[in-house]
Amino acid sequence: MDKILDRQILKEKLDALRKDGKKIAFTNGCFDILHVGHVRYLREAKKTADVLVLALNSDSSVRSIKGEKRPLVGEDERAEILAALEFIDFVTIFKELTPQELIIYLKPDVLIKGGDWPEDKVVGRDDVKKWGGRVVLIPEVKGKSTTNIVEKIKEVYNANK
Repeated sequence: MDKILDRQILKEKLDALRKDGKKIAFTNGCFDILHVGHVRYLREAKKTADVLVLALNSDSSVRSIKGEKRPLVGEDERAEILAALEFIDFVTIFKELTPQELIIYLKPDVLIKGGDWPEDKVVGRDDVKKWGGRVVLIPEVKGKSTTNIVEKIKEVYNANK
């Protein structure tokens, strides 16, 4: 079964899984350079429901959020890497700046974000709660980020000039 799906096919699969009594969790992000913070976060996210959907920011969306030099890894490769993780059930790519529209469309039971986000700033929070779902904040892994990796690479390679 292919894990990387467009939103229409994903919705059909999720609806069928719901009919079988499965709970659906949803998280999103750029996941530009996969690191241990991401892996720990996603592993914990999977524990919140039967099915974990990861909505991946498209390249254009990442550029709008992180700046013109990002992403470092293109959306198709990022999706393939994430889909290879055993605890991710489905990956879908979204082009919008936020996953609000996708959250409303897919109607997850659990909405997950990293603990670096205050709950009142989690996009889709009110919608998920409105249909009886819940929001879960997973503590961030301090010091582990794509930005920190990029800074370390710059530091190491600039020191060798």
